[in-house]
Amino acid sequence: MRYPRLRTLRARFTAALLVLLAVGSAAVGLAAVLELGGFLTDRLDQQLSDTGSAFPASLEHPVSGHDDHDGDEHGDTRRQASGTLGIRLVDGAVTNAAVVRQGSDTSDLVAVDLDTGDERALAAVPVDGRGHSVELSSLDDYRVMAWTGRDGDVLLTGLPLEPVEAAVHRLELVAGSVFGLVLVGAGVAGALWVRWSLRPLSRIASTATHISELPLASGEVALPARAPDTRPRSTEVDQVTLAFNRMLGHVENALTERQRSEERLRTFSADASHELRTPVASVRGHAELALLHRGPVPPEVTHALERIAAQSGRMGAMVDDLLLLARLDAGRPLEREPVDLTRLVLDAVTDARAAGPGHRWLLDLPEEPVTVVGDAHRLQQILANLLTNARRHTPPGSEVTSGLAVTGDTVELTVSDNGPGIPAELRPHLFERFVHGEGPREDTAGTAGTGLGLSIVAAVVAAHDGSVAVESEPGATTFTVRLPRSVRDHGRPD
Repeated sequence: MRYPRLRTLRARFTAALLVLLAVGSAAVGLAAVLELGGFLTDRLDQQLSDTGSAFPASLEHPVSGHDDHDGDEHGDTRRQASGTLGIRLVDGAVTNAAVVRQGSDTSDLVAVDLDTGDERALAAVPVDGRGHSVELSSLDDYRVMAWTGRDGDVLLTGLPLEPVEAAVHRLELVAGSVFGLVLVGAGVAGALWVRWSLRPLSRIASTATHISELPLASGEVALPARAPDTRPRSTEVDQVTLAFNRMLGHVENALTERQRSEERLRTFSADASHELRTPVASVRGHAELALLHRGPVPPEVTHALERIAAQSGRMGAMVDDLLLLARLDAGRPLEREPVDLTRLVLDAVTDARAAGPGHRWLLDLPEEPVTVVGDAHRLQQILANLLTNARRHTPPGSEVTSGLAVTGDTVELTVSDNGPGIPAELRPHLFERFVHGEGPREDTAGTAGTGLGLSIVAAVVAAHDGSVAVESEPGATTFTVRLPRSVRDHGRPD
């Protein structure tokens, strides 16, 4: 049998209170019933002892103005209580059995027919002058007491147990009704009391639930109001409330400090990237200008100038990427214009085919052009980064498929390849900054990626209110970018 689970602390406290009260009530009721039954039974035994054996002796030797053979002159039925039973046994067999029936004016002596089972039960009553309970099929339950007669017979006097049982049953009914009402009242009052006592915990739970729904991992977060503080802090609930409020204060301070640190880092990244653009461009320009010199230049110098131009170009691309990420982190808005995404895919694949002729570049496009609202330059950058990532981390001869699909108000852009796949330990960090894969690379001349390509993809997609995901296993890797066909208005770009 399965019992219902009490999920809330309030329900458990109330149930525990009711269980304890029910156990206590049952114990009190049982003790009262047993005590009353024992008391009334003792009264019957005392009454039987006072009555003695005069009545059963009179059944064999009727009293006629003189003492009966037991020496008791009170054998008159008018002196016996209604329902008094008289039994005479000789050698374990009933010879006489009668019961007194009191009327309004007279007392009648009624003979009783006992069956074999009743006779055995009466014969088993010990002759010890003590009361014993027997169940007689013709008379119901009786309390009997046995004496030894002068003729060697056994005389039994009995009184019905029905008054005792009726009183006990009435007490059981009254006690059950009263205790039931007490349990109902205690349940209602206990539930209200427990609810009122645990109200601060409910407020703490509500506050904690609200905090758990906040985006604590990004941006500036304003924590909600603290749980109501109470004084004096004498109960455990008050102490929990105080500790919870202190914890919220520490969390808020930590979040504020983290936000300030991130703001300083973004500002530094933006400023450094902006300041580095000019000297990097200058170095690259001078290197390219020196390469155009017509005079005789030693091969070593020419090679050095080529490396300077290549590395300065790579550094310039990195500076541009960092500056873009800093702007996106700062929430700078993007262009919001209709963009033919199909045309962007075609152009990006054409550029990728020129950069990686050793790969097979495939297309999976719908018949109708797919249009979204966004920044055409940044969307083109998403495609370029994904295709470059596929080219660099798959061996020559691999297939790279670019696809578009429309599902309701969402456009899905996919870039799939049949390369070696992405290690499982790298996937959770794939869209973080400066994360490099370990797959094959074509760029052996020092122009390998900076580890910012996929982080730029994630940032640009997020700026377009979209999402990006990756699924990978050996022989099949798919990047899926989901973009809404219409983007929320974030304001015009600067």
